[in-house]
Amino acid sequence: MDTRARLLPVDGRTAPMEARYMVMYAAGKTHEELVRDYSMYAGDNVRAEVESMLNRRLGGEPPAYITGAWEFYGLPLIITRDVLIPRMDTEVLAKAAIGRLDGRGAVRVLDLCAGSGCVGLAVAHCVPEAKVTLADNSESALKVAKQNARALGLTVSCIYADALKPPSPRLGSFDMIVCNPPYIPSGDIERLDASVKDYEPIAALDGGADGLDFYRAVAKYWSILLKNGAPLLFELGIGQLEAVKRVCLRESLAAFETLPDTAGIDRVLVTRRVEI
Repeated sequence: MDTRARLLPVDGRTAPMEARYMVMYAAGKTHEELVRDYSMYAGDNVRAEVESMLNRRLGGEPPAYITGAWEFYGLPLIITRDVLIPRMDTEVLAKAAIGRLDGRGAVRVLDLCAGSGCVGLAVAHCVPEAKVTLADNSESALKVAKQNARALGLTVSCIYADALKPPSPRLGSFDMIVCNPPYIPSGDIERLDASVKDYEPIAALDGGADGLDFYRAVAKYWSILLKNGAPLLFELGIGQLEAVKRVCLRESLAAFETLPDTAGIDRVLVTRRVEI
């Protein structure tokens, strides 16, 4: 089962973040204020609010939706049920993009299937000279992405775009495309943990019968927007590497590089168009 199908604290990596955000929310404090006031006693109202949130969490509701906030690549993000909760594994995609852009100047970067905007906003924050465009087929998700950009003080473009369809030529060309697409096979959705299938937007999870619909469409339609030799970076589901490679090869995309997540699972595929 893919990491999107797990409760966030199963491996213990996010449990401290969950606790911190719930206490911050209950106390009405920022992270810096929470650290500053760590030795102070919490009032009965704060304890009651934390207890209420813990009960919701134990009932399966993800903490990011309880508090409306989550952290990605060190950035505090607004999160609603209109977007997926950013996972730590997706930071591999952001890190790979940032490492390939640093020092390259005013490059154009497209974050396709952007959701909350977490990957593109991490790029914009770490590579300030980059011109980042966030694209999604959900107006509600784009609203969240815009809110995050404003809250972080980052200047990005946000556009409505369906990754399953050819892009408008008016978009121009890009120096990089990053894409964390829906990749759960449709038949697996009902087997996902209740904290995922009952709360997170199914449209942002469902990748079609074999989980590859978006990889096929992006490789076929969107890779043509890449400048000569520019990379396309995909996040992968568990066990999808070879299938996605075959999808890319059919569209003359090769020069593969694979990056693992913290569990050693193939998580990011970097590819480029091979001119024939």
